[in-house]
Amino acid sequence: MVNQDFTKRIAINSEKETWHKSPSDGVERLYLERDDGGESAVATTIVRFAPGSKFDEHLHDGGEEFIVLEGTFSDEFGSYPKGTYVRNPKGSSHNPYSESGCVLFVKLRQFQSDDQKPVVVDTNKEPWLPGLVDGLSVMPLHNFNTEHAALVKWSPNTIFNPHQHWGGEEILVLEGVFHDEFGAYPKGSWLRSPHLSQHTPFTKDEGALIFVKTGHLN
Repeated sequence: MVNQDFTKRIAINSEKETWHKSPSDGVERLYLERDDGGESAVATTIVRFAPGSKFDEHLHDGGEEFIVLEGTFSDEFGSYPKGTYVRNPKGSSHNPYSESGCVLFVKLRQFQSDDQKPVVVDTNKEPWLPGLVDGLSVMPLHNFNTEHAALVKWSPNTIFNPHQHWGGEEILVLEGVFHDEFGAYPKGSWLRSPHLSQHTPFTKDEGALIFVKTGHLN
């Protein structure tokens, strides 16, 4: 089991973590959180496909959510370049592969029971919306009940309001360096903050781009 105490705040620099082999040659995984369910685990991982590798056809018994971090990911339904956000609902299945290699951020078996809408968003083509403070831009990706997923772009030297996380918050830093009063989080950092935690995030000269989910950890 990995990081299964959801009452604790977690901050991991994935660049310093260990890759683990998967059942498919050329596909490796880096565990961020994972229960003891083996190949049926509830898990959040970074997954790396070597060029020409594939994963066996599999059923999404609890849903699959991912964002392509590098390269191009493919299955029988299409090809998804860097920046694509995908939700495959419970009961779906596919045959994933990558001709040129790719890296994904993947969440497995974490859908709410009645969240059945497939989602494919090419974030390279979607508009940015104004955020709640100057220097902040938001791209909504998915909303269902209390769960919200989005990209958030931070200009350099932006300060956000102190706020509390109802239902928790999860962040993956995609570019730059994200900060709060607890530390600095470079590209590749993953943060999970529990229900009713709070912080005051900001950026310095680098700015940041983050993938963020809220309201799903209560």
